[in-house]
Amino acid sequence: MSTRSCQVVILAAGEGTRMKSALSKVMHPVAGLPMLGHVLRAADAVGASRAAVVKGPAGDDVAALAKKLAPSAEVFTQVERRGTAHAVLAARAALEPPADDVIVLYGDTPLIRPETLGKLREALELGAAVAVLGFRTANPTGYGRLLVEDGQLTAIREEKDASAWERSLNLCNAGVMAFAGAGVLGLLDRIGTDNAKGEYYLTDAVALANADGLKVVVVEAPEDEVRGVNTREELAIVEGIWQRAARSTAMANGATLVAPETVFLSFDTQIGRDVLVEPNVVCGPGVTLEDGAIVHAFCHLEGAILRRGATIGPFARLRPGTVMGEKAKAGNFVEIKNADIAAGAKVNHLSYIGDATVGADANIGAGTITCNYDGIRKYRTEIGAGAFVGSDSALVAPVRIGEGAYVGSGSVITEDVPDGALAIARGRQVNKEGWAAAFRAKATAAKKAD
Repeated sequence: MSTRSCQVVILAAGEGTRMKSALSKVMHPVAGLPMLGHVLRAADAVGASRAAVVKGPAGDDVAALAKKLAPSAEVFTQVERRGTAHAVLAARAALEPPADDVIVLYGDTPLIRPETLGKLREALELGAAVAVLGFRTANPTGYGRLLVEDGQLTAIREEKDASAWERSLNLCNAGVMAFAGAGVLGLLDRIGTDNAKGEYYLTDAVALANADGLKVVVVEAPEDEVRGVNTREELAIVEGIWQRAARSTAMANGATLVAPETVFLSFDTQIGRDVLVEPNVVCGPGVTLEDGAIVHAFCHLEGAILRRGATIGPFARLRPGTVMGEKAKAGNFVEIKNADIAAGAKVNHLSYIGDATVGADANIGAGTITCNYDGIRKYRTEIGAGAFVGSDSALVAPVRIGEGAYVGSGSVITEDVPDGALAIARGRQVNKEGWAAAFRAKATAAKKAD
């Protein structure tokens, strides 16, 4: 690993105007993580020890997220929107003293990979003063073109200023740039506003570096990796690209996704070998599926762990804090929240288990619920190993069902049940012979009289 220091400056000043949103643009999630979070993770993975985030005047949500995800990050405000170089210089204090490598990223390009940022750093280590990220596209209209001669990037030509030959080129500017830290402020401070918009363009650093006789190079990345997001439609496109890549990785690593296009994963989903995921499954943040786990169709998981061989669904919902032990089962229309379901335990049908511990090999009958909330506080239910809870039972927490205990169907349990005991808490059945015929005769007569 390189011993060179690295500083990233992430431009995140875009508002949510084109997104038609009260949120700052970079706060919109891809795979369950705000776009800014993806960029911060990529920067961290490439070895950046320092991060500066440049927000707009109204970007308090951006500042809070940056501090949450990267507590050491410095946050700066670009008060006036006067171009990309102006935005970088808003973080001037973070560039003094400079790191060996300085990379300028954008908070709305969430698919950028650490491997690509690593190539930019390698270019700097090999002597480049500036490294520009480029991509090739079949439809370059609207993008700035990268003009390269003998390996040297000589200019970035905006389309409106390009000749017909230059417009025919398909090597385009992705916006991301890396600088040798010792010279970055010297270049940025010389950028002027000699353009139609009167703004300070970061791309002008290329011409300045060339004029100084410095080495300027292009590093190429796939087009999809550098897609920016300005609209909800573009957000959906980027989400689709991310999901396809994540599904492919899961399958390449030994998981079976029966209908991969219907499975949605999150940025931190972990999937082991021989996992089976049936159609129409959503994994929110914080999900781990260990080797051999089975997720049947139409399940929704968030903040949940399935240990080896555990099975859920179809139509199961696992909420945060759920741990399904080895070979444990949660069946159709079961909801589990903040509960530890031990190895071999079964919650097979139409049940809600919240704030609970279910012991190994326990059986929870259909329609059972843990009554864990009294309107003010939440309480836990403990169900011992090998316990059997009959169908349609209500367990009013805090309560403990002992190991090997039985709960009769239809019971409302409000007191602890000792190990090995039978608890029945329901009205005693009374049969009235002949009642049904008498009732029907009386009711029929009353109806005729109406």
